[in-house]
Amino acid sequence: MLKEFKNFIMTGNVIDFAVAVILAGAMGLVINGFVADIIMPIVGHFAGGVDFANLKVVLTEGVGVEGAEGYVAENAIRWGAWVNTIVNLLIVGFVMFLIVKAYNKTKAPVEEAPPAGPTAEELLAEIRDALKK
Repeated sequence: MLKEFKNFIMTGNVIDFAVAVILAGAMGLVINGFVADIIMPIVGHFAGGVDFANLKVVLTEGVGVEGAEGYVAENAIRWGAWVNTIVNLLIVGFVMFLIVKAYNKTKAPVEEAPPAGPTAEELLAEIRDALKK
């Protein structure tokens, strides 16, 4: 059983998948940083200096100081963070589109077989018919 597991793990597909998952996680961190540190400040600047990450609708105000007795945390709908997430999703989708498009260009084009000509029997039948005329 251990030998079968070793053969399964060492196949190319599993290793390729593991590398893809690790790279996707790293790419996600890079894109999150890009959105949070570059894109959203620009969007906020053109939206009148708004920081989207802090936009929220407060349902219940927080009471007291965190860690103190009787503290009640704020309850809010953080819609600005959700806007950041949507922008992040759009950028990730666009980057993945570009990667897949570039990958498809690197693949060798599949050559189609030339159209099949008439068979020998069809050619002989045409010759026969032409001779009859």
